Amino acid sequence: MRNKFLIYFSFLFSGIFFAGSASAVCPLCVFAVGAGLGLSRWLGVDDVISSMWIGALLYSLSMWTISYFEKKNWKFKFYRTASFLFYYVLTIAPLYYYEIIGHPYNKIFGIDKILFGTALGTAVFYLSYLLHLYLKKKNNGKSFFDYQKVVLPVFILIIVSLIIWKII
Repeated sequence: MRNKFLIYFSFLFSGIFFAGSASAVCPLCVFAVGAGLGLSRWLGVDDVISSMWIGALLYSLSMWTISYFEKKNWKFKFYRTASFLFYYVLTIAPLYYYEIIGHPYNKIFGIDKILFGTALGTAVFYLSYLLHLYLKKKNNGKSFFDYQKVVLPVFILIIVSLIIWKII
């Protein structure tokens, strides 16, 4: 169990060492989302809530990769789509293969809890990033507070997680 934990977090946080200085979604945000995911799984939180953090992490890693490709000028046809597919398939396929996704009693609204949570987390993270861009535009291209780019998505994910937790 300890080896699986070390391998998982080694891969999760290895991206920090390859971070560039300018990213669409910053490395600190990726770290915060990853830490939230690890904490929720460790605490035994429902799959919808923990997979929301998976979705947010996958979205942020995809955007981070796209930003890295653009910075290095490694643009190829469908590189954005390929980045998203790479992370989502690499995460969802093993969960499906080991029958973690698709269990008949692990559903919400008729959809697998992990798939539902991943989609919800992706949407929440994307919308909170758009909120950051909107607020920044309203403030003449400057953030209203330090680390706004990090705080908004993580704070909104926490709020939505709490709402889902209360509903479930």
